[in-house]
Amino acid sequence: MDLSSKINIVNLSDVGRKRPHNEDSTVTDASMGLVILADGMGGYKAGEVASALAVTSIQHEISTGIRHLKTGRVDKVTGYSYESLLIRDAILYANDIIFGTAQTDPQCQGMGTTIVTGLFYNDTLTIGYVGDSRLYRLRNNKLQQITKDHSLQQELIDRGLYTVEEALAKTPKNLVTRALGIDAKVQVDIMEEQVLPRDIFLLCSDGLTDMVNDEEIHLTLSKYSANLVQAGQELIRLANSYGGKDNISVILASIRESYARPNGLFNQIKNRILDVRG
Repeated sequence: MDLSSKINIVNLSDVGRKRPHNEDSTVTDASMGLVILADGMGGYKAGEVASALAVTSIQHEISTGIRHLKTGRVDKVTGYSYESLLIRDAILYANDIIFGTAQTDPQCQGMGTTIVTGLFYNDTLTIGYVGDSRLYRLRNNKLQQITKDHSLQQELIDRGLYTVEEALAKTPKNLVTRALGIDAKVQVDIMEEQVLPRDIFLLCSDGLTDMVNDEEIHLTLSKYSANLVQAGQELIRLANSYGGKDNISVILASIRESYARPNGLFNQIKNRILDVRG
């Protein structure tokens, strides 16, 4: 199913005011419902290499694999949809490529990248991510952070050692506890979220969230919900107005209407109810 008419997607990135080049990489494919954002790290331009390898390899693996996917199926072992497993495997493959490149190219040693990937299908969004790049959802004028940062700050909060306020004040930002390419193995977090018409999803690098707080993100998305380009531009403008200390990337996706498959589980249940009532 071509989702171009069902989902509006906008992809924007800015170098910011402090960095000499952009180490973020983003890819979107509206027809396939695919959104990918990576924030690279490493030596001179190595982060740029890592993030580019991540998004291109993941896009290739998903676009190739989805043609042969048994859609509407759930894996009996994990409980995840086949689409979710495709995303997980694509991210793991990207980790192999980045780690292997870092081992063989001296200029790329120590490089890594965050990743957050989303695939829209059958009124569902599967999210696969590693690191502290985030995905938010605006629904009924309420903003919710869907992903949870793989960072030292978040780990200290989860362990109950610090409150959110204490962690922000006492621990350095940008210390991630997971990233692609750093080790031969990596744990990918997978989430499956129901999608409703008029939902707006935001994927972003920490160049945005380190500069602009959630309240301002919420207000901006609410104000410009009818114009995603303007919303993205305003988010980037705000981040730069507060210093623009890092590259700033945003992907916005708004749901125009339902995109459930005719043979999807939801529709099967709905049709059965109608048959009983009829």
